[in-house]
Amino acid sequence: MSHPNKDFVLVYGDAFVDYIANDKTNTSFTTFLGGATVNVAAGISRIGAPSALITITGDDKTSEFVRSEISKEGVNIDYSIIVPEKRVSGVYVHLTEECERVFKDYVDETPDLQVEPHQLNEEAFKRASIFNVCSGTMFHPTALDTTRKGVEMAKEKGAIIAIDANIRPLRWSSEENCRETIISFFEDAHILKLTDEELFFLTQTDNLQDGIEILNQYLVPIVLITVGADGAYAVLNGEVIHVPTERVEAVDTTGAGDAFMAGVLRTVHYNGLPTTQDELIKCVSFGNKLGAFAATKAGALSALPKLVEVNQWL
Repeated sequence: MSHPNKDFVLVYGDAFVDYIANDKTNTSFTTFLGGATVNVAAGISRIGAPSALITITGDDKTSEFVRSEISKEGVNIDYSIIVPEKRVSGVYVHLTEECERVFKDYVDETPDLQVEPHQLNEEAFKRASIFNVCSGTMFHPTALDTTRKGVEMAKEKGAIIAIDANIRPLRWSSEENCRETIISFFEDAHILKLTDEELFFLTQTDNLQDGIEILNQYLVPIVLITVGADGAYAVLNGEVIHVPTERVEAVDTTGAGDAFMAGVLRTVHYNGLPTTQDELIKCVSFGNKLGAFAATKAGALSALPKLVEVNQWL
């Protein structure tokens, strides 16, 4: 599946402001533009591929900051929505002793103001090579309906569907609801990306082999399971491949998964969906390298590499 005439990778999700701990004491924080979907859209643009973002913002200074920063990243926001009363959500991100991120507290003054299904623009989906979503907004009924509508529109226009689990348990009413909702999208996915912990959570297993066997029943063509410093496991039509990554001195892993996904989606945008093991290994290796690069810097969006940096580092 290839889309040489499509204009961009289309991403849907919340814009966030991340309050990221300055060190492992988690007592002081720096504000960054964030949100997994924003990071992925910006990450794609930074490495030389076009991206567009569907999100919702308001008329306050924080929303203006968010729109300005997203535009500076080269991300198309023509299909995003402005509702004056909307306030962009925030999340406090703590760091563990191992430099792993922990999402501690969410701040959301206007949770019920979401992009609504009827506000999705058909033109955006006509132009999209890939439609990428994560579970970050699926806990909200309106956002869930919008996600389903977006997937339906993307399928109608022949776009590749990419699902990034990106599970944030604190946002869900129950683990069961979270699990069932995310799994309900698997039948439409061409690409599914998740961490090993998310694999165990969704499949209710405690090892990769059992988790992958359960996922295989959903017949997702490509499943990508990131395993931190050990790289990723790529599953192509049920066949499992381990793709190692370079060892780096990790400073902050906050943006690593988003950088990985951006690299994968960039490759798919230009080359189409991998159909052989060699194609998939090249695609995942590029994502691994971007994830490793991002882990060497503090922050999420601020840590995502630009194309010139990638070329120098590879």
